[in-house]
Amino acid sequence: MIVVVGAGAAGLVAAIFARAGGEDVLLLERTTDGGRKILISGGGRCNILPSSLQPERFVTDSPAHLMRGMLRSWPLAAQRTFFEEEVGIPLALEAETGKLFPASDRARDVRDGLLTLAGSRGVQFRNQTTVTALSVAPKSSVEGRRTWTLKTTRGDIEASAVIMATGGLSVPLTGSDGIGLNIAKQLGHEVHPTYPALTPLTGSTPMLASLSGISLDVRIRAKWQGHTTESHGGFLFTHRGYSGPSVLDVSHVAVRSRSDTPAVFRVAWTDRDAETWTRELSATTGFITNLISRHLPERLTEVLCLEAGLPPDRRGPELRRSERTALVEALTAYQLPWSSDEGYKKAEVTGGGVALTDVNPRTLESTRQPGLFLCGEMLDAFGPIGGYNFAWAWATGRAAGLGAST
Repeated sequence: MIVVVGAGAAGLVAAIFARAGGEDVLLLERTTDGGRKILISGGGRCNILPSSLQPERFVTDSPAHLMRGMLRSWPLAAQRTFFEEEVGIPLALEAETGKLFPASDRARDVRDGLLTLAGSRGVQFRNQTTVTALSVAPKSSVEGRRTWTLKTTRGDIEASAVIMATGGLSVPLTGSDGIGLNIAKQLGHEVHPTYPALTPLTGSTPMLASLSGISLDVRIRAKWQGHTTESHGGFLFTHRGYSGPSVLDVSHVAVRSRSDTPAVFRVAWTDRDAETWTRELSATTGFITNLISRHLPERLTEVLCLEAGLPPDRRGPELRRSERTALVEALTAYQLPWSSDEGYKKAEVTGGGVALTDVNPRTLESTRQPGLFLCGEMLDAFGPIGGYNFAWAWATGRAAGLGAST
């Protein structure tokens, strides 16, 4: 019997494909239902897939070529076919963002569809069951493979193969507590230090805090240890700091820099460059705030002018060169003040995890423990906002399921 631990995105797909070889499959889940991160994803809509993989946007401390191979092992077109034809969920492209959602806009349809498909394939379920330890049984199976013993809160279970899909530490209310990572480490795997990723940042000035609720599209450059990471997209001022896709996509830089020299974040509030702003500010004869407010929310315009040392009634001809320089920098390279982050409580994913060098890149079988397969968020890789992390979960879950079934 193959035992899959964790009924999240990767675990559900792993269980479905583990049945391909005809062996019994038991799916263990610590909550009452499973798939809770699926339910809350995309604001309850579930961004199932992106429209392109873009592996260069993924983050890993393992060799990047291993991550790319695992990500591409199940092409997006084939994943879409799986969901539409096998799970029975029509998908719709959100053209402005390039994201694929269920046509119903209901995340529950995705979770329930995967559960139904797994059940129809013969997967057995055991909810409210937590695995506390995993070890190789002293005896071997009749096929000559190792037999595993899983200690659980509902008794011991023996398995011919085990697929660990317990996720990381993000959004602990969904059942993620890192137990799978602890077990992997106990079994001799290299686990890269974990950290919250795709999480909001905290800390701002009183003037920026007054902008809570304002959202706009921006470009952010995060610089740390001589490297620059860029993101662009939605930015949201919150009462505690900043959120939105552009912030979440670079938040891991802030998190990882807190024990070192803090990262510097610079924001371009529009797609206009410094040369364009300088030319327009030099040419205008009216109020500076009127010019800027054509491209930015009025409240943000006022704050940026004040932080650049300009009174709200300053006109173009009255603008000194030093003031113009300060204002252009505030518009195109504003240094965003930050102090911390929202941590795992609001993190979309967990950074770090089991080193990709510790699994077979094709089957995801452990190279240290034959018969053990690892997938999903447990592995050392994550992508940006926009369905990329589901693509990783689906692809690695499928690979682990097929690997265990052979």
